Amino acid sequence: MTRHTHLDPRAIAILLLCCLLWGINQVAAKAALTEIGPLWQAGLRSVVAGFLVWLWSMSRGIKLFERDGSLWGGVLAGLLFAAEFGCIFVGLQYTSASRMVVFIYLAPFVVALGMPWIARGEALSARQWVGLVLAFGAMAFAFAEGFSAPGTPLQWWGDALGVAAAVLWGGTTLAIRATKLSSAPAEKTLLYQLGVSAVALCAAAVFAGEPLPLHWSPRLFGLFGFQAVVVTFASYLAWFWLIRHYAATKLAVFTLSTPLFGLVAGALLLGEGISARLIAALAALAVGIVLVNQR
Repeated sequence: MTRHTHLDPRAIAILLLCCLLWGINQVAAKAALTEIGPLWQAGLRSVVAGFLVWLWSMSRGIKLFERDGSLWGGVLAGLLFAAEFGCIFVGLQYTSASRMVVFIYLAPFVVALGMPWIARGEALSARQWVGLVLAFGAMAFAFAEGFSAPGTPLQWWGDALGVAAAVLWGGTTLAIRATKLSSAPAEKTLLYQLGVSAVALCAAAVFAGEPLPLHWSPRLFGLFGFQAVVVTFASYLAWFWLIRHYAATKLAVFTLSTPLFGLVAGALLLGEGISARLIAALAALAVGIVLVNQR
């Protein structure tokens, strides 16, 4: 398989579309919370997307269930994935979608900090450490706003769950890299995450006593279908295709547009306010990601 060192127009178009969808995803999840609980929403999304990944894999002859030593790594990745989206969906009850999408993009720095423990050749340079410090400073600057936000006394709690989700997302990436999943097909890795999270999140919803909506409005069908089919199934598979064919470092820089799309979508679709502090934090986060991704 040939891996391109530069992004061609097709790759850029697919990548920007994925980033747009990921930015809007938080808005769709928050909007749906008026009709479905956060844990049921996250769990059922994994059920539907996992079934679609299985159908896709069967149609392409991808072997998902042969023994390759990836079981325990897959279970770990799935539990981390479940905890990540549990934090995101519960956190959206307390904070805005615009703030959530910024906080969860702290994940690349978690990966940068943990990767040298897994791959000794990926130790951080001085410039990358500067990027990490800048990013953490930006997050602290934005997080402090949650303690004094008027009319939203628990916004800091939603922000904290967003940071926790970023740590869990980074942990999932590290778990995949450190186990047999690193050599498994991308579809199998994704199915592990969706399958385990479907069971864990639906069980958590039952334990928490969340009511399962029996009557789904067209609005809820649309919001849920967008998350499960368009984002969790289609865009994730497109991302895996990009990773297979293009340099990961080139792709990483373009993901900076995701928080920006999330900010704009939250303002336009939900009427969320965007503070100067949050914009400044996003700018500092973007600079930090660029520094961390430079070699």
